[in-house]
Amino acid sequence: MGIYEELQARGLIAQVTDESEIRELINNGGARFYIGFDPTADSLHVGHFMALCLMKRLQMAGNRPVVLIGGGTGYIGDPSGRTDMRSMLTPEIIQHNCDCFKKQMERFIEFGDDKAIMVNNADWLLKLNYIDLLREVGAHFSVNNMLRAECYKQRMAKGLSFLEFNYMIMQAYDFWHLHNAYGCNMQFGGDDQWSNMLAGTELIRRKDGDDAFAMTITLLLNSEGKKMGKTAKGAVWLDPAKTSPYEFYQYWRNVDDADVMKCIRMLTFIPMEEIEEMDKWDDSRINEKKEILAHSLTELVHGKEEADKAEATAKAIFSGAGDDANMPSTEISSDDVPAEGIQVTELMVLCKLTKSKGEARRLIEQGGVSVNGSKVTDVFAVVSREELGASVKIQKGKKVFHKATLK
Repeated sequence: MGIYEELQARGLIAQVTDESEIRELINNGGARFYIGFDPTADSLHVGHFMALCLMKRLQMAGNRPVVLIGGGTGYIGDPSGRTDMRSMLTPEIIQHNCDCFKKQMERFIEFGDDKAIMVNNADWLLKLNYIDLLREVGAHFSVNNMLRAECYKQRMAKGLSFLEFNYMIMQAYDFWHLHNAYGCNMQFGGDDQWSNMLAGTELIRRKDGDDAFAMTITLLLNSEGKKMGKTAKGAVWLDPAKTSPYEFYQYWRNVDDADVMKCIRMLTFIPMEEIEEMDKWDDSRINEKKEILAHSLTELVHGKEEADKAEATAKAIFSGAGDDANMPSTEISSDDVPAEGIQVTELMVLCKLTKSKGEARRLIEQGGVSVNGSKVTDVFAVVSREELGASVKIQKGKKVFHKATLK
């Protein structure tokens, strides 16, 4: 099985421009491909995870990745899948975010001579002359076709700014520049990027008459509202300072039963032969599949030691076997705890389990909060300083556990 056939078997390929040519290129290690990442935050999140895994798979098969950091397009903001305009970032924040991305990507991609390279489109986009761009690139774009593009549809309802309207042209220019400067012959991205990617492919073919190809990957859980990477607390980050290895593990441990095998195929590096055998397992082994998924992905992002710790913590919490020392925890300042103790509602806010005491009260009234194994029924319940000194274990709902300790 070639790498193209493996990507198909894993359910990763959504659309391609020229299947036979792309199949031959990547199966023979002839693709020099790029994927773009706009630096909208100081950490990658699991929404980027599939793209990173794809780059790793293709590099392992002999193809050469070009990692494009959108230091220039970050000044505009991608309107794809948006109903509102993205926040405008300062140049200093954009550069900081770019630096953070590179450190995280080095866990997945091997950079160096004849290996992967990383480029920043700020290096060419910020130097563009507007009139030259209109003449050289703008003449090849049909406004009618652009307005029909899927990436603009959601924004059209509330009003698409001229700033955002230029994003497609900027992304197409990126592909053209990378083609001429670095020999890029292929672009990969999520299936919501199809219109933008076609624009770049067509620009190269019209201006240079050269072969250029595009292939989109299926966005995991896209049909269910882009759930990937979202929790009640927000995004799931790859930075352990933002999302701990335990929380990362638990995110994957708690995926819906119907999505487990899909995630294993798309994201893990478990051989397809083993995955096909797992597919035959009885339904009673669903938790075993989830543990394999969670450990595999946590190890990929955070290393085996952290994955082992996260697994041990999860077992300690849910089955009573193992060490709970790695459970997410918060040290509460003594100044925040009165002599008579602290209300559970306030404690939950300090532990960032809820955004407000009102939210905590509602959870208690719904029977969704326990402290040290006992369900809290009184919205005015108090945890004493002595209890906090020994640490208390707060349970929110069925799956969220947190320790609070007096500093």
